[in-house]
Amino acid sequence: MLKIHSRCNLACDHCYVYEHADQTWRDRPAVMSAETVQAAADRIAEHAARHALPQVHVVLHGGEPLLVGADRLRDTLERLRRTIEPVAVLDLGMQTNGIRLNESVAEILLSHSVKVGVSLDGGAAANDRRRRYRNGAGSYEQTLRGLAVLRLPRYRTLYAGILCTIDLRNDPVAVYEALAAQEPPHLDLLLPHATWDRPPPRPGPDPTPYASWLLSLHRRWLHDGRPMPIRLFDSIASTRHGGGSGTEALGIDVGDLVVIETDGDWEQPDSMKTVAHGAAGTGLNVHAHDAEAVLATAAMRHRRSGLAGLAAQCRVCPVVAQCGGGLYAHRYRSGAGFDNPSAYCADLKALITTMNTQPQSQTRPAAAIGEVPPPWLDEFGSGPGGAPAVRALAAAQLAITRALLAHVGTGLPPGAELAAAAWPAMDALERQSPGAVADVLAHPYIRPWLATCLRPGPEDAPADLDRLADLVAAVAVRAGAELNVTVALRAGRLHLPTLGTLVLRSAHPARAVVSSGRNGFTVKAPGVLVEVGPGLADGADGWRPARTLTLDAAAVLLEDADPYRDCFDRRAASPLTDPAARAWSTILDKAWALVHRDAPDYAEGLRAGLRAITPLRSGSDEAMHSATARDAFGAIGVAYTADSAALAVMLVHEFQHSKLGAILDLQDLTDPADRRTFAVGWRDDPRPLEGVLQGTYAHLAVADMWRARARRDRSAAPVYRMYRDWTAAALGVLQGSGSLTAAGERFAEALAGAIDRWGD
Repeated sequence: MLKIHSRCNLACDHCYVYEHADQTWRDRPAVMSAETVQAAADRIAEHAARHALPQVHVVLHGGEPLLVGADRLRDTLERLRRTIEPVAVLDLGMQTNGIRLNESVAEILLSHSVKVGVSLDGGAAANDRRRRYRNGAGSYEQTLRGLAVLRLPRYRTLYAGILCTIDLRNDPVAVYEALAAQEPPHLDLLLPHATWDRPPPRPGPDPTPYASWLLSLHRRWLHDGRPMPIRLFDSIASTRHGGGSGTEALGIDVGDLVVIETDGDWEQPDSMKTVAHGAAGTGLNVHAHDAEAVLATAAMRHRRSGLAGLAAQCRVCPVVAQCGGGLYAHRYRSGAGFDNPSAYCADLKALITTMNTQPQSQTRPAAAIGEVPPPWLDEFGSGPGGAPAVRALAAAQLAITRALLAHVGTGLPPGAELAAAAWPAMDALERQSPGAVADVLAHPYIRPWLATCLRPGPEDAPADLDRLADLVAAVAVRAGAELNVTVALRAGRLHLPTLGTLVLRSAHPARAVVSSGRNGFTVKAPGVLVEVGPGLADGADGWRPARTLTLDAAAVLLEDADPYRDCFDRRAASPLTDPAARAWSTILDKAWALVHRDAPDYAEGLRAGLRAITPLRSGSDEAMHSATARDAFGAIGVAYTADSAALAVMLVHEFQHSKLGAILDLQDLTDPADRRTFAVGWRDDPRPLEGVLQGTYAHLAVADMWRARARRDRSAAPVYRMYRDWTAAALGVLQGSGSLTAAGERFAEALAGAIDRWGD
């Protein structure tokens, strides 16, 4: 977080920078000098190079960052890009009150792809209760003018969302309605900063008023179908299933945020300003100290210590993995330091416990139960789609898979005895370990199997209903549940989705019993006893664990064994040998680095949604081949190539198809009654309208990648122009077809805005 201006044009009475215990702002320069900006950029680049970081995030903050003026803002952004980009992809953001946000400023932000968050506390009365000028006048109308700029098609990709500080005096539903009216891509709800010395106000008899306020808003949000992600609620849902929190306010993720003040001082996150005068300080400065020195301070080591750094009563709390002790600063008490629960402990526990006990069907993102919210259409239509939006699509796909599975499991025909015996256990596993159920059902090749069960087939090829028992066994193993599941062995093979494959070398019984528990699992059959330990690693006779790649700390399966992976328009390759798997791992690492270099905005969504890469058979024509399947969201099929640059393009291209297919599962963007075909630049044969849409969306990303390459190497410019022209021409076909739905028109408008922003 880079404090480029330490003063503000508002005087909000709840501001932790000016109104709380820390008053060091008074002794700092109002504006960060160019020399300090450069020193900060040098330190960030140095740290990224030392740790081979693929990406760093810098947020311009204040005070009010836009008070620096257009020229200094432009210079700051240019220095950051020029210094950091040769080392790592730079993801730039800004938090502003929006008052000085106009189209000329937006052009500067657009030229550097700066994502903009705006602070707003609700409607006019709610916002102006606390966000006021020094003369007492409200700021609501001025902030709305800035938000209106971000909602213009040209600048919509800059719109990161709205930050709202909770005030119990404001009606939560009215606040929600006012914020939702601004169509934010994301919403952040912030508990007002407090400590045990300065506790949060609790008017009335309710012992947990903040939980009650949030739950009222949460109920309305669910009723509306979750029209935008709300980080607080999404964090609670994610940590419930063992995922990360994505915020320092909850969970036990290791914090990765540090502040650089206008004078170059390294500081802890701003929330520490509510603790005591100078509490955020480290005694270090970018002109004399590197980031390693900051990380080595006792304060930073303690706040990054995770579960071990929490108070004893927190460590034994049943919701500690979700709460994480709350925000670090909120734990402070004079004499005891930070060895306390949060000052909001009771509220956080009530909020988390209530959300955890709600039925699963009430806590799905909007896309899981209805159409894609308009802000997400804009976000996806612009090309990339950020991680929260992609995770929402993944949740929608998971909801579809759950519905299909329930249809199969509750409608089993006579004779499906293995499936019928295993199916009742799924409900108990869902209650015991919903995360394990979600992990297995989110595997891309579960839905293709379900499709075969629901699709009428020839009488001599009955549906593979026995596969249901394999799913239950896989969930039980993941959950460490004590369960016995009878499964079918197919030619001596048992595949447990997401876990691995057992290949019996001698005896080939028709059935076996998988017994799971905390120490792994066993497979027993006449003449067979295979024991696989809790790590599920190699070692057991015939057991081959699923091959897993790590891309930016995200686990992606190199799926070469699932029997339902053969769902692409080109045949899947045979299971890989170990040398072949190592070759795949090496080339994918190289390709992933190029995705970050050439398509950093797409990398975020790809990392959030990609779950499996399946090797395809190479063709005799030596051409490169890749594919997606509509029923296998999150899976990409690709034939091996040693060309990492081409593979990077294929990964981005195919994931565009995967995202758009998931959107089309939820709502039509084109009129399905239009049977016409249209000529496109990338195919010799005319394409149906949906095919034009798919190709346009995929080639938008390809053109964007080649545009990045052309900026570094002029020889790539003709390729960029070819893809750009193909994309623009096909978009013209779509917009001139007269067969786009209202949602399709909005999506196409976002596509057009993306091409327009290229400016060439």
